Amino acid sequence: MKPVLERPDLVAPYPWLVMAQSTRLGGVSSGAYTSLNLGLNTSDKSERVTQNRKLLWEALGTSEAGVATGYQVHGDGIKCVTAPGYFEGYDAFVTDLPGVFLAVSTADCVPILICDPVKRVIAAVHAGWKGTVLGITGKTLSVMRSRYGVDPKDCIAAIGAAIGFDSFEVGPEVASNFAADFVKPAGMEEKYLVDLKRANKRQLLEAGLPDKSVEVSDYCTVKDVGRFFSHRKENGVTGRMLAVVGMR
Repeated sequence: MKPVLERPDLVAPYPWLVMAQSTRLGGVSSGAYTSLNLGLNTSDKSERVTQNRKLLWEALGTSEAGVATGYQVHGDGIKCVTAPGYFEGYDAFVTDLPGVFLAVSTADCVPILICDPVKRVIAAVHAGWKGTVLGITGKTLSVMRSRYGVDPKDCIAAIGAAIGFDSFEVGPEVASNFAADFVKPAGMEEKYLVDLKRANKRQLLEAGLPDKSVEVSDYCTVKDVGRFFSHRKENGVTGRMLAVVGMR
């Protein structure tokens, strides 16, 4: 099997840069986890997840031992990575180390991959609605700037496949956390739709990235569930994708 990956067009000028998001296609899992389930904390058979992850790392030119990732908590914790490993309690990872790949896990939440090709600093961000409200994407840019001397105007960013505006239906207790231009009525009383992708893009632009340097996936994990895992669409019994960034 060969993993089917989504790769943003904006990496083309940088042959040393790897940015990719996995789909659910090209793995060995079955049933609800068909087929490229990469989630370590799912109920899929562990040997299948291990094989799927090996397939992904081989496709990207690395290995599990070269990756920094972790157990995400829907917060705004940001880990400055000095070595590969599995780190709990963080939803964003930043490094300037070539050969260390950063990965975040999603199944509706928004993955954001960032690179400063001048300073050669990279970041991977997991933004659910809570992380978005906490401003994790903007805070990651602040860490890149203060810790590594990054100028956001030099950065590029890819926002991957995630739950789309027309699919993320929430109640007023969630919708009230977002600016009005990210929210619209869902057509039912006390129900609203929230645009998580655009909310995170706004954080990138407000941090200083040029609009032309931000690429946003058109895919919705709910509507395109044949291609991506969706926690909401599949009632919580589903696999996980990984969004990965690294420097060769």
